[in-house]
Amino acid sequence: MLSLAILIAGAVAVGYQATALLACLIHWGVARLRYRKPPTGPRPPISILKPVRGLDSGFAAAIRSHAEQDYPEYEILFGVRDLDDPAVPAIRCLMESYPKLPIRLIHCPADAPNGKVAILLELEKHAKHAVLLVNDADISVPRDYLQRVVSPLEEKKTGVVTCLYRATAASVAGQWEALGIATDFIPSTLVAPLVGVKEFGLGSTLCFRAEDLKAIGGFESLKDYIADDYQLAKRITQLGRHSFLSEVTVATTLSDPAWLGVWRHQLRWARTIRVSRGGGYLGLPVTQAGLWALLNILAGHYSMAVVLVVARVSMGVTGGFLVLRHWPALFAAALIPLWDLWAFVVWLAGLMGRTIHWRNGKAELLPDGRMQPLD
Repeated sequence: MLSLAILIAGAVAVGYQATALLACLIHWGVARLRYRKPPTGPRPPISILKPVRGLDSGFAAAIRSHAEQDYPEYEILFGVRDLDDPAVPAIRCLMESYPKLPIRLIHCPADAPNGKVAILLELEKHAKHAVLLVNDADISVPRDYLQRVVSPLEEKKTGVVTCLYRATAASVAGQWEALGIATDFIPSTLVAPLVGVKEFGLGSTLCFRAEDLKAIGGFESLKDYIADDYQLAKRITQLGRHSFLSEVTVATTLSDPAWLGVWRHQLRWARTIRVSRGGGYLGLPVTQAGLWALLNILAGHYSMAVVLVVARVSMGVTGGFLVLRHWPALFAAALIPLWDLWAFVVWLAGLMGRTIHWRNGKAELLPDGRMQPLD
């Protein structure tokens, strides 16, 4: 009976891999078609809000990419909680290098459970324009980023525009996490709209109207939540608008070089998904084909195990390399099923406990997704 259950579960896992592969191919094809056509329509002024804490690897190059946009009018607002933050010199250097571009460094000393949102609360007050764009501090973008990301907002039903991202790292631990992001997390993101999930949004890019932010209660309504990007997209889509996945892929650098840091980061993600998506978290092992391949080997179902491995590697390479151009997804394809074993251990740990490590401190996740800092 157990052997049959493992075989059936393996078949379900193959079905998910096929669905994710289809989602990756659809996005890749649609993105290629969009790139063939230059963005049209109005280009409204944009306020880029960038909360900053600490000097991430590649930070100077990342913010420079924002200052070199092929776009008529925009401003960049950097917010720091402490003017002694190590990222401040790089920001001041950018301001000196681009004196004609409205770039401001804003001191945001206020605190909140979510420190990033605490900074955004202050930046929102200083933003001049009706379109806002928020992305993580270490995000690097192409020159046509702004014009492509803002273009979908011409359609009134579009409430928020988000982007996929490609991660790189210098350490082995960071490269391992980057492989998982490219071959597991990003494909799952592409599956979401394919199966009707509307409230998706990634911290790599969130572009939206200031009026919609005001309608959901501003950043004030998000300050207690761990997944502020998800909460913002969810609340804007609840206004009757939809989330739009751009054809643009941005880049980020994973700075934490240690395995402990990667583990804590992954565990925070897992527990965040658990409290944000509820029952959806319980179904995540279905996506871990490497796990079911191992179990089918142990149960003697060798043919099913081979099918699972082939399906998992095919999907991972398609999502990681074809969609994101993440070269390790191609060269380290044999490791992709092993990621699923790691992911399953993280999933098990995510089921238990509510404590997360957050910005050099600890917090407790509440059942509704809010967090409470721990002393």
